[in-house]
Amino acid sequence: MSQIEVMAWLAAGYGVLLLGIAYAIDLLARRAHHRLIGDRSGGFVYHENHDAWLCPEDQWLYPQSFDPENRVMRYRGLPLVCNACPVKDTCTASNDGREMRRAVDPWPASEAARFHRGIACAVSVIAVIWPALTALVVTTWPSQVLVLGVAVLVAGASLPLWSHLRHSPADPMGAVVRTLDQTLADREAAAAALARRRSSYASDRREIDAN
Repeated sequence: MSQIEVMAWLAAGYGVLLLGIAYAIDLLARRAHHRLIGDRSGGFVYHENHDAWLCPEDQWLYPQSFDPENRVMRYRGLPLVCNACPVKDTCTASNDGREMRRAVDPWPASEAARFHRGIACAVSVIAVIWPALTALVVTTWPSQVLVLGVAVLVAGASLPLWSHLRHSPADPMGAVVRTLDQTLADREAAAAALARRRSSYASDRREIDAN
């Protein structure tokens, strides 16, 4: 231990510290991204097991089309249901049903997300280079072993950041695309269902409960 120079300890510590900063940058950017998506959803909740959005009025929005250029799945509520919704004026101005979108690619898919991931990767590169270059400066072999070992460990620990940086496109053919006939059939089924039962909007139930 006494043969390890102070410079080697400092370089090793800086390398580990920079790696932690790189992951912190990525984590904070990821949380900000998910928080922004949550704020934009307006109370709509995505259910992965159904691959559908549930609106605050307990109505489902199912996938209707896939945008291959922006790599976004589009979900839309049935116009008959949305147009009869008691809170439609505060939800959407469209008469074709409320639309929701979901990026099909995992993080980081958007340009902003990839920018922050790129910064994190750049910091991780510095975290590897710093102790590696220090090995050329220190004079004792224990110091060289320490800084080179830290450089290798930091490089291995930063691989998860790099492995997901490259955009891995999802298969557009695996996306659900609704045809016009299917959409019309869904609309007819929804009209028949609405004619057979009372309204199931959450706002109506709240009014009934309040009375």
